[in-house]
Amino acid sequence: MTGATATIPALAFIRLRSPDLDEAETFLTEFGLVKVDRTPTALYMRGTDPGAYLHVTELGDPQVVGFGYAARDVADLVALAGKQAVESIDGPGGGKRVRLTDPLGFQIEVVTDVAPAPALAVERPALNLGVHGPHREGKEFRVRRGPSQVKRIGHVVVHATDLQKTVSWYRETLGMLGTDDVWAGTPEHVIASFNRVNCGTTFVDHHVLFVVQQKRDGLNHISFEVQDFDDVLAGHHYLRSLGKYRHRWGIGRHFLGSQIFDYWEDPWGRIHEHWTDTDLVNEAYPKGSYPVEIGFASQWGDDAPEAFVNHSSR
Repeated sequence: MTGATATIPALAFIRLRSPDLDEAETFLTEFGLVKVDRTPTALYMRGTDPGAYLHVTELGDPQVVGFGYAARDVADLVALAGKQAVESIDGPGGGKRVRLTDPLGFQIEVVTDVAPAPALAVERPALNLGVHGPHREGKEFRVRRGPSQVKRIGHVVVHATDLQKTVSWYRETLGMLGTDDVWAGTPEHVIASFNRVNCGTTFVDHHVLFVVQQKRDGLNHISFEVQDFDDVLAGHHYLRSLGKYRHRWGIGRHFLGSQIFDYWEDPWGRIHEHWTDTDLVNEAYPKGSYPVEIGFASQWGDDAPEAFVNHSSR
């Protein structure tokens, strides 16, 4: 039980568990993250945007432990804590947290006062594109070879045997808002729900949490924004050239949310997404309702394989 609702402004990180931190670090580096710190029992990785870390791997049997969300201040933590303690965080940037459990059994850490690290330098050539005009006069276009350059964490997609219970918990506990529903047969039969953070008039990502009704609770995938379209493609071809990771879906562009996407498995089967170019919405956005034929469609690219749609990690 939580004490009250807190309106969280952002997803902060994912916490996984893996039996080999060397192997985890290799995958995440080749996926496009940067190591912040490593202890005998934990690995912390970040992106190029300011922030202490966005991916934590604990040493242990393969498991999806849970997700971290940013709170506005300690008062939100106190409101959420109820009978639980507000804890100090033993990790890069320090800070405070409250640990909750969502209806799927995932650990939800709500954190604040984590000291940010400065942004990292990014290699990104200028584009000469249509209405945007020329920006690269007298210069060649050269995309760097190697991993994508991950900016930040974007959203999580989870499977739930009880969609309404899960969605209600996140809205009532973390203050999320519904962005779009997806239905099958009739609009009353909602089978998936896109949810965003509530930042009032400030524009935010189309969704930070997507919940899909399924036969098993679990994580479908975790997503990370990269620099641009070229960075998605560069990362795709780099990972493919290594020949050791399983590609699950992409490249394409979603209909709802509009992200250009590409999905890869880590060595233990957890799906990590590269994406760029999401829709941004605010409190004025009218909640949408779409049949599954549209809601799960792509604007271009192959349809999602059944193995991806049904994939669920615990």
